[in-house]
Amino acid sequence: MPVYHCDRALLPAGMAADVLLHVEEGRIIDIAHGAPPAGAERLAGIVLPGLASLHSHAFQRGMAGLAETRGPTDDTFWTWRQVMYRFLGALTPEDVEAIAAFAYLEMLERGFTRVGEFHYLHHDRDGTPYADIAELAWRIALAAEATGIGLTLLPSLYVHGGFGGAPAHEGQRRFLNGPDRFARLVLAAEKLVRGLPGANLGIAPHSLRAVGPEELRAVLATHPDLPVHIHAAEQLREVEDCLAWSGMRPVEWLLVHAGLDARWCLIHATHLTARESEALARSGATAGLCPITEASLGDGIFDGPRFLDCGGAFGIGSDSNIEITAPGELRQFEYNQRLGTRSRNVTARRAGESTGRMLYARAAAGGARALRIGEGQLAPGAAADFVVLDREAVDLAHLDGDALMDAYIFVAGAAAIREVHVGGRRLVEAGRHVRRGPIEAAYRRTLRRLSGL
Repeated sequence: MPVYHCDRALLPAGMAADVLLHVEEGRIIDIAHGAPPAGAERLAGIVLPGLASLHSHAFQRGMAGLAETRGPTDDTFWTWRQVMYRFLGALTPEDVEAIAAFAYLEMLERGFTRVGEFHYLHHDRDGTPYADIAELAWRIALAAEATGIGLTLLPSLYVHGGFGGAPAHEGQRRFLNGPDRFARLVLAAEKLVRGLPGANLGIAPHSLRAVGPEELRAVLATHPDLPVHIHAAEQLREVEDCLAWSGMRPVEWLLVHAGLDARWCLIHATHLTARESEALARSGATAGLCPITEASLGDGIFDGPRFLDCGGAFGIGSDSNIEITAPGELRQFEYNQRLGTRSRNVTARRAGESTGRMLYARAAAGGARALRIGEGQLAPGAAADFVVLDREAVDLAHLDGDALMDAYIFVAGAAAIREVHVGGRRLVEAGRHVRRGPIEAAYRRTLRRLSGL
Protein backbone atom coordinates (compact mmCIF):
# COMPACT_ATOMS: atom_id res chain seq x y z
CA MET A 1 0.00 0.00 0.00
CA PRO A 2 1.93 3.10 -1.16
CA VAL A 3 2.01 6.13 1.09
CA TYR A 4 3.00 9.51 -0.32
CA HIS A 5 4.27 12.47 1.66
CA CYS A 6 3.33 15.77 0.00
CA ASP A 7 5.20 18.96 0.87
CA ARG A 8 1.99 20.84 0.00
CA ALA A 9 -1.39 19.51 -1.13
CA LEU A 10 -4.62 21.23 -2.10
CA LEU A 11 -7.25 19.70 0.17
CA PRO A 12 -10.95 20.72 0.22
CA ALA A 13 -10.26 23.20 3.03
CA GLY A 14 -7.27 24.74 1.25
CA MET A 15 -3.54 24.31 0.82
CA ALA A 16 -2.03 22.12 3.57
CA ALA A 17 1.54 21.22 4.51
CA ASP A 18 3.01 17.76 5.20
CA VAL A 19 0.13 15.70 3.85
CA LEU A 20 0.18 11.89 3.81
CA LEU A 21 -1.84 10.17 1.06
CA HIS A 22 -2.50 6.45 1.59
CA VAL A 23 -3.28 4.75 -1.71
CA GLU A 24 -4.62 1.26 -2.31
CA GLU A 25 -5.70 -0.25 -5.65
CA GLY A 26 -5.68 3.10 -7.36
CA ARG A 27 -7.72 5.00 -4.76
CA ILE A 28 -6.97 7.25 -1.82
CA ILE A 29 -8.03 5.41 1.34
CA ASP A 30 -6.78 7.86 3.96
CA ILE A 31 -5.33 11.38 4.30
CA ALA A 32 -3.46 12.97 7.18
CA HIS A 33 -1.85 16.40 7.27
CA GLY A 34 0.71 17.95 9.52
CA ALA A 35 2.25 14.49 9.65
CA PRO A 36 5.94 13.44 9.48
CA PRO A 37 7.09 11.51 6.38
CA ALA A 38 7.52 8.26 8.37
CA GLY A 39 9.17 6.44 5.47
CA ALA A 40 6.59 7.53 2.88
CA GLU A 41 7.57 8.25 -0.71
CA ARG A 42 8.05 11.99 -1.02
CA LEU A 43 6.18 14.03 -3.63
CA ALA A 44 8.48 17.04 -3.59
CA GLY A 45 6.08 19.67 -4.81
CA ILE A 46 2.54 20.98 -4.73
CA VAL A 47 -0.03 18.20 -5.16
CA LEU A 48 -3.37 19.08 -6.76
CA PRO A 49 -6.41 16.88 -7.39
CA GLY A 50 -6.64 15.68 -10.98
CA LEU A 51 -8.58 17.83 -13.43
CA ALA A 52 -10.84 16.43 -16.16
CA SER A 53 -11.03 17.65 -19.73
CA LEU A 54 -14.75 16.94 -19.86
CA HIS A 55 -15.11 17.57 -23.61
CA SER A 56 -12.69 16.40 -26.30
CA HIS A 57 -12.81 15.57 -30.00
CA ALA A 58 -9.41 13.87 -30.03
CA PHE A 59 -9.06 13.54 -33.82
CA GLN A 60 -9.15 17.33 -34.19
CA ARG A 61 -5.68 17.55 -32.59
CA GLY A 62 -4.30 16.43 -35.96
CA MET A 63 -5.82 19.42 -37.80
CA ALA A 64 -4.56 22.06 -35.37
CA GLY A 65 -3.28 25.00 -37.40
CA LEU A 66 -4.95 23.94 -40.67
CA ALA A 67 -7.86 26.39 -40.43
CA GLU A 68 -5.93 29.62 -39.90
CA THR A 69 -5.93 30.89 -43.50
CA ARG A 70 -8.64 33.43 -44.27
CA GLY A 71 -11.16 32.41 -46.89
CA PRO A 72 -12.92 34.55 -49.54
CA THR A 73 -15.75 35.43 -47.12
CA ASP A 74 -15.89 36.14 -43.40
CA ASP A 75 -14.57 33.09 -41.56
CA THR A 76 -16.82 31.66 -38.86
CA PHE A 77 -17.43 28.42 -37.01
CA TRP A 78 -19.34 27.23 -40.08
CA THR A 79 -16.40 27.76 -42.47
CA TRP A 80 -14.06 26.12 -39.92
CA ARG A 81 -16.41 23.14 -39.90
CA GLN A 82 -15.83 22.62 -43.64
CA VAL A 83 -12.07 22.34 -43.02
CA MET A 84 -12.81 19.80 -40.30
CA TYR A 85 -14.99 17.74 -42.62
CA ARG A 86 -12.25 17.62 -45.26
CA PHE A 87 -9.67 16.56 -42.69
CA LEU A 88 -11.68 13.76 -41.15
CA GLY A 89 -12.54 12.48 -44.63
CA ALA A 90 -8.98 11.14 -44.88
CA LEU A 91 -8.63 9.48 -41.48
CA THR A 92 -8.11 5.73 -41.11
CA PRO A 93 -8.69 3.87 -37.82
CA GLU A 94 -4.92 3.79 -37.32
CA ASP A 95 -4.81 7.58 -37.76
CA VAL A 96 -7.57 8.08 -35.20
CA GLU A 97 -5.69 5.96 -32.66
CA ALA A 98 -2.34 7.69 -33.21
CA ILE A 99 -3.84 11.19 -33.02
CA ALA A 100 -5.90 10.38 -29.93
CA ALA A 101 -2.89 8.85 -28.15
CA PHE A 102 -0.81 11.97 -28.75
CA ALA A 103 -3.65 14.26 -27.64
CA TYR A 104 -4.09 12.23 -24.44
CA LEU A 105 -0.34 12.25 -23.81
CA GLU A 106 -0.39 16.05 -24.05
CA MET A 107 -3.38 16.24 -21.73
CA LEU A 108 -1.47 14.31 -19.09
CA GLU A 109 1.69 16.36 -19.48
CA ARG A 110 -0.32 19.57 -19.23
CA GLY A 111 -2.43 18.93 -16.18
CA PHE A 112 -5.44 16.78 -17.13
CA THR A 113 -5.87 13.32 -15.62
CA ARG A 114 -9.12 12.29 -17.35
CA VAL A 115 -10.85 12.95 -20.65
CA GLY A 116 -14.51 12.91 -21.63
CA GLU A 117 -14.26 11.82 -25.27
CA PHE A 118 -17.33 13.07 -27.14
CA HIS A 119 -16.94 10.50 -29.87
CA TYR A 120 -18.93 11.11 -33.06
CA LEU A 121 -16.59 9.69 -35.72
CA HIS A 122 -18.02 6.20 -36.23
CA HIS A 123 -17.81 4.95 -39.84
CA ASP A 124 -15.42 4.47 -42.75
CA ARG A 125 -14.47 7.36 -45.02
CA ASP A 126 -17.34 6.78 -47.43
CA GLY A 127 -19.85 6.46 -44.59
CA THR A 128 -19.98 2.64 -44.66
CA PRO A 129 -20.22 1.16 -41.15
CA TYR A 130 -17.22 -0.93 -40.13
CA ALA A 131 -17.79 -4.63 -39.56
CA ASP A 132 -17.26 -3.87 -35.88
CA ILE A 133 -19.63 -1.02 -35.07
CA ALA A 134 -17.25 0.10 -32.31
CA GLU A 135 -14.08 0.05 -34.45
CA LEU A 136 -13.24 3.70 -33.85
CA ALA A 137 -14.43 3.65 -30.25
CA TRP A 138 -12.00 0.77 -29.76
CA ARG A 139 -9.22 2.97 -31.16
CA ILE A 140 -10.07 5.63 -28.60
CA ALA A 141 -9.93 3.01 -25.85
CA LEU A 142 -6.54 1.78 -27.13
CA ALA A 143 -5.22 5.36 -27.05
CA ALA A 144 -6.42 5.79 -23.48
CA GLU A 145 -4.86 2.48 -22.48
CA ALA A 146 -1.53 3.38 -24.11
CA THR A 147 -1.30 6.68 -22.27
CA GLY A 148 -2.99 5.74 -19.00
CA ILE A 149 -5.39 8.67 -18.97
CA GLY A 150 -8.75 8.12 -17.30
CA LEU A 151 -11.45 7.76 -19.95
CA THR A 152 -15.12 8.59 -19.96
CA LEU A 153 -16.26 7.40 -23.38
CA LEU A 154 -19.23 9.37 -24.71
CA PRO A 155 -20.44 7.79 -27.96
CA SER A 156 -22.43 10.39 -29.86
CA LEU A 157 -25.78 10.00 -31.59
CA TYR A 158 -25.95 11.96 -34.85
CA VAL A 159 -29.03 11.43 -37.04
CA HIS A 160 -29.77 14.61 -39.06
CA GLY A 161 -27.96 17.43 -40.80
CA GLY A 162 -29.93 20.23 -39.17
CA PHE A 163 -33.03 21.20 -37.18
CA GLY A 164 -36.33 19.64 -38.11
CA GLY A 165 -34.81 16.45 -39.51
CA ALA A 166 -32.86 18.12 -42.33
CA PRO A 167 -30.93 15.52 -44.34
CA ALA A 168 -27.26 15.09 -43.54
CA HIS A 169 -24.71 16.11 -46.14
CA GLU A 170 -21.59 14.36 -47.37
CA GLY A 171 -19.29 15.79 -44.70
CA GLN A 172 -21.40 14.21 -41.96
CA ARG A 173 -21.64 10.70 -43.38
CA ARG A 174 -19.08 9.25 -40.96
CA PHE A 175 -21.21 10.33 -37.97
CA LEU A 176 -24.65 8.95 -38.74
CA ASN A 177 -26.55 6.32 -36.75
CA GLY A 178 -30.20 5.77 -36.00
CA PRO A 179 -31.31 5.01 -32.42
CA ASP A 180 -31.23 1.22 -32.93
CA ARG A 181 -27.70 1.12 -34.30
CA PHE A 182 -26.65 3.63 -31.64
CA ALA A 183 -27.96 1.29 -28.94
CA ARG A 184 -25.70 -1.45 -30.34
CA LEU A 185 -22.76 0.98 -30.35
CA VAL A 186 -23.33 1.85 -26.68
CA LEU A 187 -23.44 -1.84 -25.75
CA ALA A 188 -20.15 -2.41 -27.55
CA ALA A 189 -18.62 0.68 -25.92
CA GLU A 190 -19.70 -0.61 -22.52
CA LYS A 191 -17.63 -3.74 -23.07
CA LEU A 192 -14.63 -1.62 -24.08
CA VAL A 193 -14.64 0.53 -20.95
CA ARG A 194 -15.05 -2.53 -18.73
CA GLY A 195 -11.56 -3.55 -19.79
CA LEU A 196 -9.95 -0.21 -18.86
CA PRO A 197 -9.08 0.60 -15.24
CA GLY A 198 -11.16 3.54 -14.01
CA ALA A 199 -13.00 4.02 -17.31
CA ASN A 200 -16.73 4.67 -17.54
CA LEU A 201 -19.43 5.44 -20.08
CA GLY A 202 -21.92 8.14 -20.97
CA ILE A 203 -24.02 9.10 -23.98
CA ALA A 204 -23.83 12.17 -26.17
CA PRO A 205 -26.80 13.11 -28.34
CA HIS A 206 -24.78 15.48 -30.48
CA SER A 207 -27.09 18.51 -30.52
CA LEU A 208 -30.68 19.48 -31.25
CA ARG A 209 -29.48 20.07 -34.82
CA ALA A 210 -28.48 16.44 -35.18
CA VAL A 211 -30.98 14.63 -32.93
CA GLY A 212 -34.73 15.21 -33.12
CA PRO A 213 -37.16 15.10 -30.18
CA GLU A 214 -38.24 11.50 -30.78
CA GLU A 215 -34.67 10.21 -31.10
CA LEU A 216 -33.67 12.13 -27.98
CA ARG A 217 -36.54 10.65 -25.97
CA ALA A 218 -35.67 7.18 -27.22
CA VAL A 219 -31.99 7.35 -26.32
CA LEU A 220 -32.70 8.82 -22.87
CA ALA A 221 -35.23 6.07 -22.15
CA THR A 222 -32.85 3.35 -23.32
CA HIS A 223 -29.98 4.61 -21.16
CA PRO A 224 -31.63 6.11 -18.07
CA ASP A 225 -28.62 5.89 -15.75
CA LEU A 226 -25.78 7.24 -17.90
CA PRO A 227 -24.50 10.83 -17.91
CA VAL A 228 -25.73 12.84 -20.91
CA HIS A 229 -23.60 15.38 -22.79
CA ILE A 230 -24.98 17.58 -25.59
CA HIS A 231 -23.77 20.61 -27.57
CA ALA A 232 -26.13 23.54 -26.99
CA ALA A 233 -26.24 27.22 -28.00
CA GLU A 234 -22.64 27.43 -29.14
CA GLN A 235 -23.37 29.76 -32.07
CA LEU A 236 -25.91 32.53 -32.69
CA ARG A 237 -26.97 30.90 -35.96
CA GLU A 238 -27.75 27.72 -34.04
CA VAL A 239 -30.00 29.72 -31.71
CA GLU A 240 -31.75 31.42 -34.63
CA ASP A 241 -32.29 28.12 -36.45
CA CYS A 242 -33.67 26.52 -33.29
CA LEU A 243 -36.11 29.42 -32.83
CA ALA A 244 -37.26 29.04 -36.43
CA TRP A 245 -37.78 25.31 -35.94
CA SER A 246 -39.40 25.21 -32.49
CA GLY A 247 -40.13 28.73 -31.32
CA MET A 248 -37.63 28.17 -28.50
CA ARG A 249 -33.93 28.68 -28.00
CA PRO A 250 -31.83 25.47 -27.60
CA VAL A 251 -31.30 25.64 -23.84
CA GLU A 252 -34.87 26.82 -23.32
CA TRP A 253 -36.08 23.80 -25.31
CA LEU A 254 -33.95 21.42 -23.25
CA LEU A 255 -35.13 22.95 -19.98
CA VAL A 256 -38.78 22.53 -21.00
CA HIS A 257 -38.65 19.18 -22.80
CA ALA A 258 -35.62 17.21 -21.59
CA GLY A 259 -35.84 17.44 -17.80
CA LEU A 260 -32.32 18.75 -17.22
CA ASP A 261 -30.76 17.66 -13.93
CA ALA A 262 -27.38 16.65 -12.53
CA ARG A 263 -27.15 13.88 -15.12
CA TRP A 264 -26.68 16.45 -17.89
CA CYS A 265 -23.72 18.42 -19.20
CA LEU A 266 -24.44 21.17 -21.74
CA ILE A 267 -21.37 21.85 -23.83
CA HIS A 268 -20.63 25.54 -24.54
CA ALA A 269 -24.02 27.07 -23.58
CA THR A 270 -22.57 30.30 -24.90
CA HIS A 271 -25.66 32.23 -25.98
CA LEU A 272 -28.15 32.24 -23.10
CA THR A 273 -30.69 34.75 -21.95
CA ALA A 274 -30.57 35.79 -18.29
CA ARG A 275 -33.54 33.53 -17.57
CA GLU A 276 -31.91 30.56 -19.32
CA SER A 277 -28.64 31.08 -17.45
CA GLU A 278 -30.38 31.17 -14.08
CA ALA A 279 -32.60 28.17 -14.87
CA LEU A 280 -29.66 26.12 -16.17
CA ALA A 281 -27.68 26.82 -13.00
CA ARG A 282 -30.60 25.79 -10.79
CA SER A 283 -31.34 22.64 -12.82
CA GLY A 284 -28.18 20.95 -11.51
CA ALA A 285 -26.79 20.42 -15.01
CA THR A 286 -23.12 21.19 -15.60
CA ALA A 287 -21.95 23.77 -18.12
CA GLY A 288 -19.12 22.20 -20.12
CA LEU A 289 -16.97 25.15 -21.15
CA CYS A 290 -14.10 25.02 -23.64
CA PRO A 291 -12.65 28.53 -23.43
CA ILE A 292 -9.67 28.19 -25.79
CA THR A 293 -11.75 26.55 -28.52
CA GLU A 294 -14.63 28.99 -27.99
CA ALA A 295 -12.20 31.88 -28.43
CA SER A 296 -10.56 30.23 -31.46
CA LEU A 297 -13.91 29.71 -33.20
CA GLY A 298 -15.29 33.13 -32.29
CA ASP A 299 -18.22 31.56 -30.46
CA GLY A 300 -18.78 34.24 -27.85
CA ILE A 301 -18.49 34.57 -24.06
CA PHE A 302 -20.37 32.48 -21.52
CA ASP A 303 -22.26 34.46 -18.86
CA GLY A 304 -20.11 33.37 -15.93
CA PRO A 305 -21.12 35.85 -13.21
CA ARG A 306 -24.86 35.23 -13.43
CA PHE A 307 -24.41 31.46 -13.70
CA LEU A 308 -22.04 31.28 -10.74
CA ASP A 309 -24.17 33.55 -8.57
CA CYS A 310 -27.08 31.13 -9.09
CA GLY A 311 -24.96 28.19 -7.90
CA GLY A 312 -24.12 26.83 -11.35
CA ALA A 313 -21.55 24.06 -11.80
CA PHE A 314 -19.01 24.18 -14.62
CA GLY A 315 -16.12 22.13 -15.90
CA ILE A 316 -13.61 22.70 -18.68
CA GLY A 317 -12.78 20.81 -21.84
CA SER A 318 -10.07 20.95 -24.47
CA ASP A 319 -12.60 20.35 -27.32
CA SER A 320 -10.73 20.93 -30.61
CA ASN A 321 -7.38 20.39 -28.86
CA ILE A 322 -5.62 23.23 -30.69
CA GLU A 323 -3.75 24.04 -27.48
CA ILE A 324 -3.91 21.49 -24.70
CA THR A 325 -3.34 23.04 -21.29
CA ALA A 326 -5.38 22.67 -18.12
CA PRO A 327 -4.21 25.93 -16.49
CA GLY A 328 -4.52 27.67 -19.85
CA GLU A 329 -8.20 26.73 -20.19
CA LEU A 330 -8.88 28.08 -16.71
CA ARG A 331 -6.96 31.27 -17.43
CA GLN A 332 -8.81 31.78 -20.73
CA PHE A 333 -12.16 31.32 -18.98
CA GLU A 334 -11.33 34.03 -16.46
CA TYR A 335 -9.91 36.36 -19.13
CA ASN A 336 -13.04 35.92 -21.26
CA GLN A 337 -15.11 36.98 -18.25
CA ARG A 338 -12.88 40.00 -17.69
CA LEU A 339 -13.27 41.07 -21.31
CA GLY A 340 -17.03 40.58 -21.19
CA THR A 341 -17.55 42.47 -17.93
CA ARG A 342 -14.61 44.89 -18.19
CA SER A 343 -13.59 43.94 -14.66
CA ARG A 344 -11.10 41.64 -12.90
CA ASN A 345 -11.14 38.54 -10.67
CA VAL A 346 -14.61 37.57 -11.84
CA THR A 347 -14.65 33.88 -10.86
CA ALA A 348 -13.90 34.76 -7.24
CA ARG A 349 -17.31 36.04 -6.18
CA ARG A 350 -16.47 37.23 -2.65
CA ALA A 351 -13.93 39.70 -1.29
CA GLY A 352 -10.70 38.01 -0.34
CA GLU A 353 -11.19 34.88 -2.47
CA SER A 354 -8.36 33.61 -4.63
CA THR A 355 -9.40 33.55 -8.28
CA GLY A 356 -6.95 30.77 -9.08
CA ARG A 357 -8.15 28.51 -6.29
CA MET A 358 -11.83 29.15 -7.08
CA LEU A 359 -11.27 28.41 -10.77
CA TYR A 360 -9.48 25.16 -10.04
CA ALA A 361 -11.81 23.93 -7.32
CA ARG A 362 -14.98 24.73 -9.27
CA ALA A 363 -13.70 23.19 -12.51
CA ALA A 364 -12.42 20.06 -10.75
CA ALA A 365 -15.76 19.56 -9.00
CA GLY A 366 -17.81 20.30 -12.12
CA GLY A 367 -15.74 18.06 -14.37
CA ALA A 368 -15.95 15.18 -11.89
CA ARG A 369 -19.71 15.66 -11.61
CA ALA A 370 -20.26 15.73 -15.37
CA LEU A 371 -18.21 12.55 -15.88
CA ARG A 372 -19.54 10.77 -12.78
CA ILE A 373 -16.13 10.22 -11.19
CA GLY A 374 -16.59 11.57 -7.67
CA GLU A 375 -16.04 15.01 -6.18
CA GLY A 376 -12.85 16.21 -7.88
CA GLN A 377 -10.98 16.48 -4.55
CA LEU A 378 -8.11 14.85 -2.71
CA ALA A 379 -10.23 12.92 -0.24
CA PRO A 380 -10.67 9.34 1.02
CA GLY A 381 -12.46 7.24 -1.59
CA ALA A 382 -11.32 9.38 -4.53
CA ALA A 383 -9.21 8.01 -7.35
CA ALA A 384 -5.49 8.54 -6.81
CA ASP A 385 -5.35 11.06 -9.64
CA PHE A 386 -3.13 14.03 -8.92
CA VAL A 387 -0.88 16.62 -10.51
CA VAL A 388 2.41 17.59 -8.85
CA LEU A 389 3.76 21.09 -9.46
CA ASP A 390 7.46 21.89 -9.14
CA ARG A 391 7.86 23.65 -5.77
CA GLU A 392 11.11 25.20 -7.03
CA ALA A 393 9.64 26.66 -10.22
CA VAL A 394 10.72 30.28 -10.32
CA ASP A 395 7.16 31.62 -10.16
CA LEU A 396 6.12 29.35 -7.27
CA ALA A 397 9.15 28.95 -4.99
CA HIS A 398 8.55 32.12 -2.96
CA LEU A 399 4.79 31.60 -2.45
CA ASP A 400 2.44 29.61 -0.26
CA GLY A 401 -1.27 29.06 0.29
CA ASP A 402 -3.77 30.25 -2.32
CA ALA A 403 -1.09 32.40 -3.93
CA LEU A 404 0.37 29.16 -5.34
CA MET A 405 -2.85 28.53 -7.27
CA ASP A 406 -2.97 32.08 -8.60
CA ALA A 407 0.63 31.83 -9.78
CA TYR A 408 0.11 28.38 -11.34
CA ILE A 409 -2.89 29.41 -13.42
CA PHE A 410 -2.00 33.00 -14.29
CA VAL A 411 1.81 32.92 -14.47
CA ALA A 412 3.65 29.59 -14.50
CA GLY A 413 1.09 27.49 -16.38
CA ALA A 414 1.71 23.93 -17.51
CA ALA A 415 5.49 24.44 -17.52
CA ALA A 416 5.34 24.04 -13.72
CA ILE A 417 3.97 20.48 -13.92
CA ARG A 418 6.50 17.94 -12.68
CA GLU A 419 4.55 14.70 -12.23
CA VAL A 420 1.09 13.36 -13.01
CA HIS A 421 -0.40 10.25 -11.41
CA VAL A 422 -3.58 8.46 -12.52
CA GLY A 423 -5.03 5.62 -10.49
CA GLY A 424 -1.84 5.61 -8.42
CA ARG A 425 0.42 5.19 -11.49
CA ARG A 426 3.08 7.81 -12.22
CA LEU A 427 2.59 8.64 -15.91
CA VAL A 428 4.49 11.93 -16.17
CA GLU A 429 7.99 12.34 -14.73
CA ALA A 430 10.00 15.57 -14.93
CA GLY A 431 7.24 16.99 -17.13
CA ARG A 432 7.43 14.22 -19.75
CA HIS A 433 5.11 11.27 -20.31
CA VAL A 434 6.84 7.96 -19.67
CA ARG A 435 5.88 6.70 -23.17
CA ARG A 436 6.33 9.92 -25.10
CA GLY A 437 8.92 8.47 -27.53
CA PRO A 438 6.83 5.81 -29.33
CA ILE A 439 3.55 7.73 -29.09
CA GLU A 440 5.07 10.87 -30.58
CA ALA A 441 6.78 8.85 -33.32
CA ALA A 442 3.46 7.27 -34.37
CA TYR A 443 1.81 10.69 -34.40
CA ARG A 444 4.56 12.15 -36.59
CA ARG A 445 4.15 9.30 -39.09
CA THR A 446 0.42 9.95 -39.21
CA LEU A 447 0.86 13.66 -39.85
CA ARG A 448 3.38 12.99 -42.61
CA ARG A 449 0.97 10.63 -44.33
CA LEU A 450 -1.95 13.01 -44.04
CA SER A 451 0.08 15.97 -45.31
CA GLY A 452 0.80 14.05 -48.50
CA LEU A 453 -2.86 13.48 -49.39
